Amino acid sequence: MTKASELDDYCVPFFVPERAGASDPEGETPAARKSRKGLIKAEKKAEAEKKAEGGKKADAEKKGESPASRADRFSLSQYDASLKPFSKGSKAADLEYVAELGVALDRLQNRLHAQKAERVLLVLQGMDASGKDGTIRSVFREVDPLGLRVVAFRQPSEYEAQHDFLWRVHAQVPAGGELAIFNRSHYEDVLVPRILGTLDSEECERRYRNIRQFEALLAEAGTTILKCFLHISKDEQRGRLQARADDPEKQWKLDPSDIEARKHWDDYQDAYADALAATSTPYAPWYVVPANSKSHRNVMVAELVRRAMDAMTLAYPPVNPAMKGVKIE
Repeated sequence: MTKASELDDYCVPFFVPERAGASDPEGETPAARKSRKGLIKAEKKAEAEKKAEGGKKADAEKKGESPASRADRFSLSQYDASLKPFSKGSKAADLEYVAELGVALDRLQNRLHAQKAERVLLVLQGMDASGKDGTIRSVFREVDPLGLRVVAFRQPSEYEAQHDFLWRVHAQVPAGGELAIFNRSHYEDVLVPRILGTLDSEECERRYRNIRQFEALLAEAGTTILKCFLHISKDEQRGRLQARADDPEKQWKLDPSDIEARKHWDDYQDAYADALAATSTPYAPWYVVPANSKSHRNVMVAELVRRAMDAMTLAYPPVNPAMKGVKIE
C-alpha cells in the first residue's frame, strides 16, 4: 500500500484567499468539514478589497494576467509526466495491483451504496488523449455498476448556455450512495472560454470563486470530492493522437478540434495551472497524476480513490430486528 504522505506530494497546494488570516476556514483539515460560512465571507471581502486596490494590479489583470499566473504561483512544470513514483516495478505488476485495488473499491462502493448516506465525486481532467476514458475502464473494472455513474461533459447546448455555468453540473452530482465520475467537468467552462478569449481575467476569478463555493456546498452535504489532473507531456500526446489517426478503428476518437487545441498547448498548461491553484482546497483537493505511463496512472488514481473511501464512515445498515429468524418458504 502506498503511504499517504507520498500521495500528498502530488496534491496541489490549497488555495488561500487574499488577506485571509491563518484561521481562514479553507485551512481546515479534510476531517473538519463543518461550518464554512467564513469561507464565503472571506472570499467576498478579498474580492471587494481587490477591486478597491486598483493600480498596477488592476492594469495587469486587464492585460489578461490572473493572480494565479504569476511566476511565484503553482506550475505544472514542477511535475514530470514521465515519472512512475507509485509503480510496482513493471506493467504486469501494475495491472495486477490495480485489479486488487478494484476488488477493494468494489467492497467499499457496495457499503456506500447500501448505506445511501454519503457520496463520492471523482473529477478527471487532462489534455486530449490524457487517458480519462482508459482510467475509468481500468480502475473501475471490478466495481459493480450499481451505484456507479459516469458523466461526460461536452460543449454546453444552447439551452444549457442560457443558465449559469454550474446549472447543468449540479444536476449530475452524486446522490446518496452513489460514486459519480466526471469525465471532464465544470472546469471546462473556465478553461476553454479563457483560451478562446471569451472570458476575461475578472470573470475567470469570479468563476473560480463560484466553483470553490459550489464544491464547499457539496462537501457540506456529505460528498467526498477528489479531483485528478492526468498529466501527460506534449510529446506523449503527439504519439497518442498519431496512433488514433493511423488506426481506422480509433480514428473516430480524433476530432479536428484536438489538433487545433494542441497548437495552444502552452496556453492550456497555464490555464490548467491557474485553475488547479485557484480551486484546490482541503474539501476538494486536486492531485497531479503523472500519466505518460497508463498503468502507473491507473495505480495512482485507484490508490487515491481507495484512500478517500477508506477515510469515510462506510458501513452496512443495521440489521432489521423484524427480519431476525425469518424463514423463507
